[in-house]
Amino acid sequence: MELTFAILAAAAATGFAADLGRSHLRRPRPHAAAWATAIGLYAAASWALVAGLGAGWTDTTFRVFYYFGAIASVPLLALGSVYLVAGDRAGRVTRDGVLVFLAAAAWVTMTAIPAGPVADVGVPEGSEVFAMPVNDIYGGVTLPSPRLFAAVAGGGGTLAIVALAATSIARRGRAVARGNLLIVAGTLVPATGGSLAALGEGAAFAVSLLGGVVLLWSGYRTLSGRAVARR
Repeated sequence: MELTFAILAAAAATGFAADLGRSHLRRPRPHAAAWATAIGLYAAASWALVAGLGAGWTDTTFRVFYYFGAIASVPLLALGSVYLVAGDRAGRVTRDGVLVFLAAAAWVTMTAIPAGPVADVGVPEGSEVFAMPVNDIYGGVTLPSPRLFAAVAGGGGTLAIVALAATSIARRGRAVARGNLLIVAGTLVPATGGSLAALGEGAAFAVSLLGGVVLLWSGYRTLSGRAVARR
């Protein structure tokens, strides 16, 4: 059951990323590029989940799943919102900070010495693999744990998305409320699934990924549909 939902989530995320990519190619905009990249990474994390559930987890598969899903996707979604709501100048400053953060997170996540083995069934937890608050990497250097990067990315990125959605609604009122609320819900739902996965609910985690991408896609379609109507 969990594998089926994981495949559905990966397919939906791939379709959404393709939709965003086509939109950006037709009319290049930095917020669309950021969102397309974010959902592309969301799709990559979902396919890594499919591989882990279907063929068994390896160290590499889990690191790819953890980095793309728990760390990289939400800050890039937030970056797209910054471009859209706060403008290009704020977007460029935010972009530089996000890229530095993601580069450091990638290095730490891919090189951290595991604190324990990766479970070969269900959905492994980051707490089983990565130590807190610091983690040694190969070469003897001690750096912040990938779990700290995930906490900052998830917490900070989600807070930014919620705040920017509220700003957009305050500026433009009910016309954009539904789309923004769907995007906020789509950001929050996978976090709920992650909490359930920690209790051994692997199927619930896969369902949360599917629900998240469906809500995000619906929010994007709602907002883009209003933009087309205005034009």
